[in-house]
Amino acid sequence: MDALYFFPLAVGIALTPGPNNFCALNHGLREGVVAAIVGTTGRVAAFAIFLTVSALGLGAMLLASETAFSVLKWLGAAYLFWLGVHAWRSRDLGGLHAGESADSAPPRRWRELMRQEFLLGISNPKAMLLFAAIFPQFIDPSKPAAMQFATLGATYLLAEYVSSLAYGLGGRQIRRLVRSPLAARRLNRATGGVFIGAGGLLLAAHR
Repeated sequence: MDALYFFPLAVGIALTPGPNNFCALNHGLREGVVAAIVGTTGRVAAFAIFLTVSALGLGAMLLASETAFSVLKWLGAAYLFWLGVHAWRSRDLGGLHAGESADSAPPRRWRELMRQEFLLGISNPKAMLLFAAIFPQFIDPSKPAAMQFATLGATYLLAEYVSSLAYGLGGRQIRRLVRSPLAARRLNRATGGVFIGAGGLLLAAHR
């Protein structure tokens, strides 16, 4: 399939709500849109690994393994629970109550944001399912598969940056609504609740 025609579909898939997109929303809210996009590089690195595994034909093997799927699921859920509890208990208002604008986190924070997105991406078996089950449907068996995987993969990874931009902008808009310390604390708890809820949904996921 031509990457030009695949791109709108890839953007639609990338925009689907999930832990990484909520993470981009949270980064856009607290650190700025640029920081949200930079943090997405960690997610893209994780998904690039999944794409490579899928291209080598190992993705289906991993998904067929109950143990491998369960390990990924529990690791991902545990990390989401940890993020949720940390956010719920956090007393850091991050300047939110002052209604300050967030243009971008300082570069020293970018590595931490990328690490967070990478860990969320690499421990999500549903991402593996996407690449192992959906991508092969767009491969033309009459043409070299490696180049097709590379083209479709690069197209999808670009779509993840588009998705991150959308969610980061959404986070910036939410930031403008936070006008008091009480609202900022409630936002911290809401953030924690969403991460914990995402962890619960991941635990309920089946292959």
